[in-house]
Amino acid sequence: MKRKILILSVLTILLAILAANTLAYFTADTAAHNVITTGNVDIVLNEWANEERTERFEKQIDVLPGTEVTKIVEVENIGSGSVWVRIWTNGAFYSEDGTPLDPGAFTLDINTTDWTKQGDFYYYNRALAPGEKTEPLFTTVSFNEAMDNRYQNSTLYVDVNAFAVQAANNGAGALDATGWPSFTPPTTP
Repeated sequence: MKRKILILSVLTILLAILAANTLAYFTADTAAHNVITTGNVDIVLNEWANEERTERFEKQIDVLPGTEVTKIVEVENIGSGSVWVRIWTNGAFYSEDGTPLDPGAFTLDINTTDWTKQGDFYYYNRALAPGEKTEPLFTTVSFNEAMDNRYQNSTLYVDVNAFAVQAANNGAGALDATGWPSFTPPTTP
């Protein structure tokens, strides 16, 4: 009888080992390493001194009343996604001794076809795809012919600040977009 129990025990152990080895053939293992990177919002503010856009605008010296200076202001999207763009711009004249002068002595030829003014900002009317440039906000600064001697040796400061936010899932247009960076206008000079 002990022999029968021993044989049955050995057979049970062998069947258990075979069953365990058989189960190994029915298992599987796999792994995946997924990488998801976020895009970026990045722009460049371009200011050109000529129509060919080969010379960067730095400064103009010895401007006289009644003249027009080329200053082409555009924004380029160098980021990875489409963006909404807005620009804040302001101009201020100061005499040689630092006294503020009438800002009506100059004008900017603002492009109201491609840009919409709301509040203190000009908003580009369409999303800007990666690699695209806006139409210029303005292309010239014109000086009034009626500028008198108070404007001799004066300085005009034209400040331009550009901002962008993602266009994807962010409103139907730039005016509806949220998440614009906070901005405090600079004090000139």
